[in-house]
Amino acid sequence: MDTLVSAAWLYKHLHQADLKIVDASWYLPTAQREPQAEYLTAHIPGAVFFDLDKCSADSPLPHMLPSAPQFADYMAQLGINSNDRVLVYDSHGLFSAARLWWMLGLFGSQQVAILNGGLKAWQKAGYPLTSGAEDVSLGQYQAQPDTSRIASPDYVLDALLQSDIAVLDARPEARFNGTEPEARAGLRSGHIPGSYNMPFTRLQRDGALLPVAELKAELADYLHKREIITTCGSGVTAAVIVLALHLCGYSNAKLYDGSWAEWGGRLDLPVAVS
Repeated sequence: MDTLVSAAWLYKHLHQADLKIVDASWYLPTAQREPQAEYLTAHIPGAVFFDLDKCSADSPLPHMLPSAPQFADYMAQLGINSNDRVLVYDSHGLFSAARLWWMLGLFGSQQVAILNGGLKAWQKAGYPLTSGAEDVSLGQYQAQPDTSRIASPDYVLDALLQSDIAVLDARPEARFNGTEPEARAGLRSGHIPGSYNMPFTRLQRDGALLPVAELKAELADYLHKREIITTCGSGVTAAVIVLALHLCGYSNAKLYDGSWAEWGGRLDLPVAVS
């Protein structure tokens, strides 16, 4: 199964028993949208709903990675097994689905794909939707976390001193530059000193990821780096950059899970503005 699949591919394989479909829609609080309510109103047939905020660590920071047992239990409740193929999408197009794609890979799932263009692409193709909750049987999921895919703030601080590591920030340019306030109260404006701005929307067109040749062109300044660390507001859209890097054949990426929700809220960490 390819990492990125089309709506036509999903429609063809929709009823295969080992393919589990997950709606991973999530929005910033300022959007004032209820993704689970929207899921219950209309979703791809067979899809279960993944609640990012519920499948997270008990932390003052938003949706930090859960423990391995917590993630395994949550996946099992969704009817997902360790050896299942998992197809993830979101209603935005490509926004929060990349976060679950990253989480599943980190916890050991071997075959995880994203619906390119998300629910919008499915609807545009004229494929059916259904409503209500799906009935699922309890799955068996064994989480085997690969913590090498995660960066801590201390790790990021050290990386800033190394010229062969790049830190890419997926937030919009105005938030990166500090000219637009953060969506979450109490956070400083600006960015990690020495990081580079790579808005996740720059890697997309009409809610779908760019073709690989165009992704390579956008990321050309960084693909030669020994390591790339991605960050954003709270660790969600940073995963879009990780996804793009993966599709470009780059395998040494880490995601800073705390992202700006942590960095911007800690007065002991340096901030730069442009």
